[in-house]
Amino acid sequence: MTAGTDAAARLTGRVVSGERPLSGALTEVTLDDGRVVVVKCADDPGATRAEAAGLRWLAGAGAVRVPGVHGHDGSRLVIDRVPQGRASREAAARFGRDLAALHAAGAPAFGAPPPGGPADAYIGLAPMRNEPDNDWPRWYAAHRVLPYLRRAVDEGTVHPAEAAVVERLCERLPGLAGPAEPPARLHGDLWNGNVLWGPDGQVWLIDPAAHGGHRETDLAMLGLFGCPHLDVVLEAYQEQAPLADGWTDRTGVHQLFPLLVHAVLFGRGYAEQALSVARGALAG
Repeated sequence: MTAGTDAAARLTGRVVSGERPLSGALTEVTLDDGRVVVVKCADDPGATRAEAAGLRWLAGAGAVRVPGVHGHDGSRLVIDRVPQGRASREAAARFGRDLAALHAAGAPAFGAPPPGGPADAYIGLAPMRNEPDNDWPRWYAAHRVLPYLRRAVDEGTVHPAEAAVVERLCERLPGLAGPAEPPARLHGDLWNGNVLWGPDGQVWLIDPAAHGGHRETDLAMLGLFGCPHLDVVLEAYQEQAPLADGWTDRTGVHQLFPLLVHAVLFGRGYAEQALSVARGALAG
């Protein structure tokens, strides 16, 4: 029995009847009752704790579907496998309404971690600090944008002279952020790869970086790397929970953090995109 199948057996209380490696970090495990679970392995036990807490917190909203959590043990997390289907306009409309309901479930503060989740969490493979604050512009600058700007400069991905444009944006955030909103319950890493289309006309969300944040951040992430039927998702969202005027002009502000994360992880191309977004937000 491998470490992954051992974790699946212990955390589900079932006998394992088969396994199929999906990648270095993922193993699909079939249980003796026919159910299939996925075992995820992370180098940092804090990552599995953060993901488990995030999935449970998102599920608690009773809105968008997420995989059920069977438990975690050190660096391994066991969750239900998500059934695969195809994207459709009907599913996209439902997703838009459900995402609005998820956000409306709220959070105690901006930067608040899910109950039981660690302050030092992750967005993908990148560290992400959850430090609660009641002021979104201040929190977003201090705990999202500026830490990754400093890393990008230290690693040579962003040149020191270029960093000034991002620093100016952070200084002007109170005037660029739009009307104040209460903290929303965010997925936190809502790019297209974490949006799975089920066979039952529903969307499932995986791999959260869940925290309390601004709801426009999730929507900006959906647009950053593309999402099937995004226009339908946004239209349905707006019908359920209208966004403040000018929200499309603020998309770049919300995309700045994930772009800087990608700049640190993947290089100069994303740094140039982040700088372009910052310049555009300041010019707008």
